[in-house]
Amino acid sequence: MPPGKLTSIPTLEQKHNGVPARLLDKAHRAKGLIQDVATKALRPRQRLPVIPQGIKQARFFLAIDEISRELGNTNVEINDKPLDDGWYMEPPNTHDGMAITDEEELVASAVVYPGSTEEVQKVVHWANKYLIPLHPISMGRNFGYGGAAPRVRGAVVMDLGKRMNRILDINPDDCTCLVEPGVSYYALFEEIQRRGYEHLWIDVPDLGGGSVLGNALDHGVGYTPYGDHWASHSGLEVVTPTGEVVRTGMGALPGNNTWQVFPYGFGPFLDGIFSQSNFGIVTKMGFGLMPDPGGHESFLYTFKKEEDLDQLVEIVRPLRIAMILDNAANIRHALQLLALSGKPRSAFYEGEGAFPSERMYEYLKAHPYGECTWVYFGTCYGPKEVRKMKLDIIHREFMKVPGARRINPAELPPTDYFWSRDRIASGEPDLEELAWVNWWPNGAHVAFSPVAPTRGADALRLWQMAKKHWAAFGLDFFLDFVVGLRELHLIVECVYDRDDPLQRAQALQAMRSLIDEAAENGYGEYRTHLLLSDQVARTYSWNDNALLKLNEKLKDCLDPNGILAPGRSGIWPARYRGRGWEISEKRSSSEGDGVASPSTSTKL
Repeated sequence: MPPGKLTSIPTLEQKHNGVPARLLDKAHRAKGLIQDVATKALRPRQRLPVIPQGIKQARFFLAIDEISRELGNTNVEINDKPLDDGWYMEPPNTHDGMAITDEEELVASAVVYPGSTEEVQKVVHWANKYLIPLHPISMGRNFGYGGAAPRVRGAVVMDLGKRMNRILDINPDDCTCLVEPGVSYYALFEEIQRRGYEHLWIDVPDLGGGSVLGNALDHGVGYTPYGDHWASHSGLEVVTPTGEVVRTGMGALPGNNTWQVFPYGFGPFLDGIFSQSNFGIVTKMGFGLMPDPGGHESFLYTFKKEEDLDQLVEIVRPLRIAMILDNAANIRHALQLLALSGKPRSAFYEGEGAFPSERMYEYLKAHPYGECTWVYFGTCYGPKEVRKMKLDIIHREFMKVPGARRINPAELPPTDYFWSRDRIASGEPDLEELAWVNWWPNGAHVAFSPVAPTRGADALRLWQMAKKHWAAFGLDFFLDFVVGLRELHLIVECVYDRDDPLQRAQALQAMRSLIDEAAENGYGEYRTHLLLSDQVARTYSWNDNALLKLNEKLKDCLDPNGILAPGRSGIWPARYRGRGWEISEKRSSSEGDGVASPSTSTKL
């Protein structure tokens, strides 16, 4: 989005990935804040045409003509225009709108828009015929992890969201739904309300514009008791890399009425191989919906010292496992409170290096939460008497931390961020979380997401590790500790100016350093940026990389031509393997040295 250009924002009525009318004012404010600090201009393309390696230009455009006849000319687009990064509500589907490397590096050659499972099959058969790599996306909003960008430069992006965005079923009795890839949390929530199913809740992540299906496939999380989105799914329809259509679980039984209520069916449970993988294209997915628990009440505590994290996590663990803490425990570093104002870093500090803690404390003195280091956002569910019992226990335990303070929500203004957390924790998707990206002009972020036991010592060790790299690279991190049930997720968002080559390089190096150090201490990432997938996959190296070898066997069996999302999650098909496609600190280019023919690379 170039400076000075503030266009209208599409609503859900106008576009499948638009914003609900109720959030339009927030969307205009969010876009305006981004625009206020934007300096990056649209640039002429430098490396055109983009053709995937191993395919001659003439043959590629012959193939494009063929698929255009199959899908219709309006449903195939060549990627030859300037790369417009857009913003959250208007994301690009040709590249990563938050590029952490040169913007020409991870780009699509073209985008195709199938409108049905049958058309997905046509695209897959076409890709196998011409050996063209495909990169399927749902809605392209996987920001912080690569967005819509294909791992292989020149791959054809298959945008499933634009024309496959139907809510196929909402069952108010079973509390289930069945959706296509282009259904956002916004769209699902609005449709439930429109149908008058007020007793049904959906679980939403921090922002509601993402695909319900896509988020679950990437192991995304939310903030009600149904926060593990993959665990709440039941029923997949999948197009394999060779074009067959499979329904998993009870969906394999013709005429069944249990596809969304029982995930396992009979025989091996295969659903897992289609999450965070390149083994198939999911075109339909079922979910359980949360029934209204009889009320909810959100609460907020602050903790003064960095070292309080140890004691706080020790308190949280038994409460979370016992479900006294009903939803994902959410412990945030207080620097994010400043950034959630939507103001740039320069409004608070113009010095070099990481943001000084003393300046953070100084500004927080005037904040409604007061001077603190950690902020806990939580929600209790159930009838009033049940909530009171749980909240009394939580208060008693939290106040054991010296200096802990309970913030009274009644004293907070309606615009305070707390109320956004309250809406999200009660299943209502919102649009406030992205404000902290404005910390830098042309703000972008990349995430470091390790998993640890929910123990104070582990949380403190991860915090100190992140803080060390924070200071070493002179960048600011926004940290969020999230306890799912027994596991602790640390989400470190490294923010940077995507138009600043030095900041991009520093952010990428910070992530690489954190991944290696975390792995050395026994902490593995559960989700990562596509440029870091090879590195993270190598950390899961037990028994001479047995897991990666098994994934490669599955890949070669299911995708003998290696056309589906090569390199996704560090899984490369035989045609690419051993040709320099894997990224490491020694080899930073995203491209390898050619692609083998299927006959010489694949053994079935």
